Amino acid sequence: MNDLDAFVGLLAPEGQSLLAELRDHTPSDELAAATRLRRTHPAPLVSAALGQAQLRQRAAAKFGADAGRMYFTPNGVEQSTRATVAAHRAARLAALGVRTLADLCCGIGGDAIALARAGIRVLAVDRDPLACAAARANAEALGLAELIEVRCADVTEVDTAGYDAVFVDPARRSKARGGRIFDPEAYSPPLSWAIEAARKAPVAALKIAPGVPHEALPEDAETEWISDGGDVKEAVVWFGTAEVAAEDRAHDAAQDGAGRIAPGGRRATLLPGGDSLLGAGLPDPEPGPVGEWLYEPDGAVIRAHLVADVAREIGGRLIDPTIAYLTADRLVETPYATAYAITDVLPFHVKRLKALLREREVGIAVIKKRGSAVEPEELRRKLKLGGGRNSCTIFLTRVAGAPVMLLGHPAAEAC
Repeated sequence: MNDLDAFVGLLAPEGQSLLAELRDHTPSDELAAATRLRRTHPAPLVSAALGQAQLRQRAAAKFGADAGRMYFTPNGVEQSTRATVAAHRAARLAALGVRTLADLCCGIGGDAIALARAGIRVLAVDRDPLACAAARANAEALGLAELIEVRCADVTEVDTAGYDAVFVDPARRSKARGGRIFDPEAYSPPLSWAIEAARKAPVAALKIAPGVPHEALPEDAETEWISDGGDVKEAVVWFGTAEVAAEDRAHDAAQDGAGRIAPGGRRATLLPGGDSLLGAGLPDPEPGPVGEWLYEPDGAVIRAHLVADVAREIGGRLIDPTIAYLTADRLVETPYATAYAITDVLPFHVKRLKALLREREVGIAVIKKRGSAVEPEELRRKLKLGGGRNSCTIFLTRVAGAPVMLLGHPAAEAC
């Protein structure tokens, strides 16, 4: 029995019964469960059900409660978009007036699900028969089959004319080498093909790795970096014009321009709040002395090269020309950076730091680094923090080129 046959078996009544029985099983019980179930069910089907139960548990971090009803492949769990990010992108596409979309390289259908829930009719295409089977099963399981058509085909041979938009999510992992692909032209399909396909559509979105070099980005597109809970998840290259985006302003719920695309723009969007910052093309701020407050920009802001925009918002400056920490003399609330009250600015010296923390009865320390060769865990071992009742945040960084230690507390604790 091959993988596809085994998967199809899971959709039959016997397979559904097995999946229901394994809904709450734990990995530690797997051997016992396999032994018990193989007494009454075919061994290949039991193996497939156990594998699917494991994938559902892993997928819960991305898909929440839906994961318990969905179907996955190992690659699908690894590469699919987190549901919160997919929902954000689908909402933006709906705000742009998109009602029909070709989802190329759809995988197990994570994005297609979010798009359908936003009211968009989707053609979901992938060349992997197993991924397509999972995408169909997911559309059925979540009651979205009427809005999602799944087609098993080479995406480069699909005619997308007539669709309002195209979404492309190229494979960024090598099956042969088992690792991530960092060269955009080594994506499958290559980024250059995806860009040309996008330019033929009224609106298009290309999902790419957040570490993509800025010089590889097309100047006639907007690039959006998205973080979720502080972790940068992906970048999206958006194609379209203001005229296309204006077709349905009623769906533009965001005040910062989600209903338009800014060609050449760089944007940082922070989930789950949805705050979105479109860069103004500002020059880097000047460095200066460390003030009373340190600001740590969100990773999406840093990836989008929008630290200068946040500096203008808070009236801040860099602590060093090469370090993405900002400092200011007053506290300004911003969703785009986490603020810390700074109590000490000291040259890096482990013994002095250890003595100071002992004197202040610090038992819990959060250690952050940027521009320092010192590893936080190595420093933590050397500090040998005891059971002190106080906490502290330590920044290992550089100021004016010199290694320093900044000590402080999150703004919420300082107020």
